[in-house]
Amino acid sequence: MSTASVHEYTADLIVRHRGAPARGVVVLDLAHPDGEDLPRWQPGAHVDLILGEGLTRQYSLCGDPRDSATWRVAVLLDPNSRGGSQHVHDKLYEGDVVQVRGPRNHFPLVDAKRYRFVAGGIGITPIMAMAENVHRAGGEWTLLYGGRTRGSMAFADDLADRYPDRVTVWPQDEQGLLDLDALLGEPEEGTLVYCCGPEALLNAVEDRCAHWPEGSLHIERFAAKTPTIEPGAGSLDRFQVVCQRSGVTLDVQAEDSILELVEAAGIPITTSCYEGVCGSCEARILEGVPDHRDSVLNAQQREASDVMLICVSRSCTERLVLDL
Repeated sequence: MSTASVHEYTADLIVRHRGAPARGVVVLDLAHPDGEDLPRWQPGAHVDLILGEGLTRQYSLCGDPRDSATWRVAVLLDPNSRGGSQHVHDKLYEGDVVQVRGPRNHFPLVDAKRYRFVAGGIGITPIMAMAENVHRAGGEWTLLYGGRTRGSMAFADDLADRYPDRVTVWPQDEQGLLDLDALLGEPEEGTLVYCCGPEALLNAVEDRCAHWPEGSLHIERFAAKTPTIEPGAGSLDRFQVVCQRSGVTLDVQAEDSILELVEAAGIPITTSCYEGVCGSCEARILEGVPDHRDSVLNAQQREASDVMLICVSRSCTERLVLDL
């Protein structure tokens, strides 16, 4: 995993095409207005849409990674929208311009003998790119795709038509909850499970995969997992953060966010969600032991403690030195 950089690609892109692949979902094809190539990306990557008025939202890239001219995102209108998805649905049409930053990938596709993909609702966006990438490479995979209704499931018909032997579309109003026991009841050697969707689905998949070999399950969350706000063993209420490159030392109190103190000190860093979900504020650890409270890093990355997300995480040592 690479540390997010303040120098990462940012550009004003134009909406070349807007579509509606499902009820409540819009898909945008974004391109450089001068026809310049966009940075390459790998399945699992997302970009930030910088929407103005303090709104920055992350959306998975769901197009073809081989297409250097276009970035495609699909956005579900959240009934409890805090402004992001509402802005996309109401204000971004063909010909409009939006500032985009990225791509960034904290949900990478790892090489494996076999894949079991599970998607719920708009969680199909990163999963679809992964499945198509594995298929082009001749790999073995299946996809179980659930949603409330068939009409709300973006790209469902297209995926089922293209991969009838690999894709199972499972609308809840027709078939009930996903049969995760049948799919994940017994561990499969050399198999990785990738899942993206609402929290209830992620929790259920985590539960079914508890007896699978460590590292078998890879998930991506839309929102912070509740336990991440709980302090870890040895977490300190007060500690110092040394920003090595900037020569700044910060005194962090119990109520402080490391990220907010870093920003207040004028130290450049990419920010977005402030909830430990997007991964944009990742910082490299040079010294000290962090208390990870994010919803991005996996168990191996937490154990290695090479990086941390400073928006929500804290410290287990009195001094934490970061490459900032």
